[in-house]
Amino acid sequence: MRGIVVVPTYNERDNIVQLIEAVMKIPIELDMLIVDDNSPDCTADLVEQISLTNARVHLMRRTGNRGFGPSYVDGFKWALAKGYDAIFSMDADFSHDPESLPSLAKALEEHDMVLGSRYFEGRVSVVNWPLFRLFLSVFAGRYVRLITGLKVGDPTTGFRGFRRHVLESINLDTIKSNGYSFLVETLYRAYKCGFDIAEVPIIFTERREGSSKMSRKIMFEAALMPWRLRFGRFRPPKSCKP
Repeated sequence: MRGIVVVPTYNERDNIVQLIEAVMKIPIELDMLIVDDNSPDCTADLVEQISLTNARVHLMRRTGNRGFGPSYVDGFKWALAKGYDAIFSMDADFSHDPESLPSLAKALEEHDMVLGSRYFEGRVSVVNWPLFRLFLSVFAGRYVRLITGLKVGDPTTGFRGFRRHVLESINLDTIKSNGYSFLVETLYRAYKCGFDIAEVPIIFTERREGSSKMSRKIMFEAALMPWRLRFGRFRPPKSCKP
């Protein structure tokens, strides 16, 4: 399968060059699309320089409806338009190890969607997080599962792989999430479509450089989204799978 890694960025100049180099070195060939949300630290300029000499690296500069969710929607739609069969998502800050990408790609050969799980079969694989943040993450996963009925161990992970027909079926144009609730909304839609969703264990590590983009507004949206999904109007197409 022809694959690409979509990475949204906002002020990630301290990480992005090293991340691109790391993805380029893994033993499977994946292209990269960096979707930059008009970073004032000129993250996009660094990526553009690399893209001029590496045909596998692509840049999208966004200046319109900014946010984590809209960035991914634009990036996924770009990847679909370019004919990619396997589309992966990951953070720019090395909390997701590029060396785990081959494991996700292998699982995606047999499943419609794959999650890189921090909480796989009861094991917790998180490094350098304070206890309170770990508690919030575990609680968030249980909260989402309870309300939505999702049957996965880590519904809020952002390290994922999709076959193209999954993204084509969940109707990206109607995604409502702006922040990290995008992760739950897309997963829920794939689940309601009946797609085969697998999990593979990963080790999640606190970001190397830069600062978290979490805010109270994003957390509030994330708390409400499971209820909106449960009582919302999303109806899967009659035939989700090709």
